[in-house]
Amino acid sequence: MAKNREILISPVISEKSLMNQESGIYTFIVDKLSNKKEIQVAVEEFFKVKVTRIHSVKVYPHKKRTRAGYVLGKTMKKAYVQLEKGYEIESIKVS
Repeated sequence: MAKNREILISPVISEKSLMNQESGIYTFIVDKLSNKKEIQVAVEEFFKVKVTRIHSVKVYPHKKRTRAGYVLGKTMKKAYVQLEKGYEIESIKVS
C-alpha cells in the first residue's frame, strides 16, 4: 500500500470547499489509482481524525485554446471527506 503522502496530493482551497468545511467536509486532490479505503486510512493516520464518509470524483480536463492549437490539462481525482462530529483539521482551515 502507498504511503499517506503519496495518496493525499494536496487540499483544495476554493470558495466551495471552504463552505463545505463548516459542515465537516474537506476536499483533497488524491492519487488517481487510490480507492476510498486507502484515502480513508491516509486521512485518519495523517490528520488523526475519524472519517465517516468519502465521495471520490474523477475530474477530466477541458480543451484550452492556445496559439499552437488545443491543449488538454491533466486528469485528476478529488475526494470529499466527511469527518465525524467533533473532529476538524486545523492545518487546512483558512480564516
